[in-house]
Amino acid sequence: MTKNLIILAGGASSRMKNSREDTLSQDARNQANTRSKALILLNERPMLDYVLYNAKQAGLENIFIVVSPSGDLFKTYYGEQRQHNSFRGLDISFVTQHIPQERTKPLGTADAVYQSLEQYPVLQTQEFLVCNCDNLYSSDAFRALKENSAVNAFINYDRDALDYPMERIGRFALTKVNAMNHLQAIIEKPDAQQMEKYRGKDGSFRVSMNIFKFNGKHFYTFLKNCPIHPERNEKELPTALLNMVQSKITTVLAIPFSEHVPDITSKGDISTMNDYLTTHFKNLDWN
Repeated sequence: MTKNLIILAGGASSRMKNSREDTLSQDARNQANTRSKALILLNERPMLDYVLYNAKQAGLENIFIVVSPSGDLFKTYYGEQRQHNSFRGLDISFVTQHIPQERTKPLGTADAVYQSLEQYPVLQTQEFLVCNCDNLYSSDAFRALKENSAVNAFINYDRDALDYPMERIGRFALTKVNAMNHLQAIIEKPDAQQMEKYRGKDGSFRVSMNIFKFNGKHFYTFLKNCPIHPERNEKELPTALLNMVQSKITTVLAIPFSEHVPDITSKGDISTMNDYLTTHFKNLDWN
C-alpha cells in the first residue's frame, strides 16, 4: 500500500480570480484574487489543511505539493525546505511546476504530475495518489484508493450524490467502465445522445473528480508523451490516463463512490465551504 500523495496546487486559479461574490469580506476577496486556492483561509485555516487532514486519516504520509514558481507562501505554512518538511506528522515536499518560456500559464495537470516524477525520480518506481487541492475528498475516498490492490485506479463518483446544481454537474466528465469496472472512456460535456452510452448498469451516471492512484512504472511514459489538448492548450491527466488505457499496457479500476465532494472553484463557493467546515470539521485532531 502506497503512502505517497501528489497534490496539484500549481494552477492559475483563473475561474476563482475571474469570479465575483460581493458578500465576501474584502480580505477574503483579496485572498481569492491573489492566492492559490489551496491557501485561501477557511475558518482560519488554509483549504489545504483540510485535504491534508483527511489524507492523514487515511494513512498517507509522504506528501508532494505541486506549486507554481511564485509559490513561496506555501513554505510559510508547510515548511521552508524543498523536501522532507515535518507538518502534523506528515512529510511535506514541494514540486515546482515550471512554465515553458513561450507560455504564461502552467502546461496542465499531466505536466504537473510529470514534473513531480522528474523532480522526485523515486516516484517513477512507486505507486502514488494524485488529487486536486481545491476538492475536499473524504478520508474514505483516500483510503479506498490507498488500500485497493489495483495499482492504477480512480474514484468513480455517482453524479446524483454530488450536491451541486445540474448546470455545474453538466460540466463534469462522464466515465464509462466495463463489466469488471475497468475504465474504458471519459467524455467531457456530452450531449444527450452521447450521455446514454455512459449510463451504468445500475442506471447511474458516474464522473471523475480527479482523485487517482497510479503506478509510476506504468504511467511515466504516458505523462511524458501526453499531447496538448487542441482547445484548452494544456496537457491533461484524463488524456494521459486514456492513452494508457488504450495502449492496453494495464487496466485502470473505477471504484464506485456515492458522496458529495465539496470544492472551491469560484468566490461563491467560499461561504458554502465555510458553512460545510463549521458543521463537519469542528475540531481537527491530527494525532
